[in-house]
Amino acid sequence: MGTVQCTVLKRDAEGLEKPPYPGELGERIFQHVSHEGWTQWLERLVLIINENGLSTADPSAIDLIEQHMLGFLFGEGDLGDVPAGFSPRKK
Repeated sequence: MGTVQCTVLKRDAEGLEKPPYPGELGERIFQHVSHEGWTQWLERLVLIINENGLSTADPSAIDLIEQHMLGFLFGEGDLGDVPAGFSPRKK
């Protein structure tokens, strides 16, 4: 595991141990997203799944998740931000 120029953090950071996702997208993530950046994505993913009522067993939901992933990790497309209307619960 080496250092990558992380597209999420906008700085050099410790990379991932292996591609965290299958295929070309996983390899791209491995080369350009740090461990910390990926952790931030996983936290955002939980919000996206919960706020949109998505099921990871639904192929159309996977497509939507990938669009959000590209937006969050690489700034591509219009998705990836905090879901509209989301407000964190007060503890």
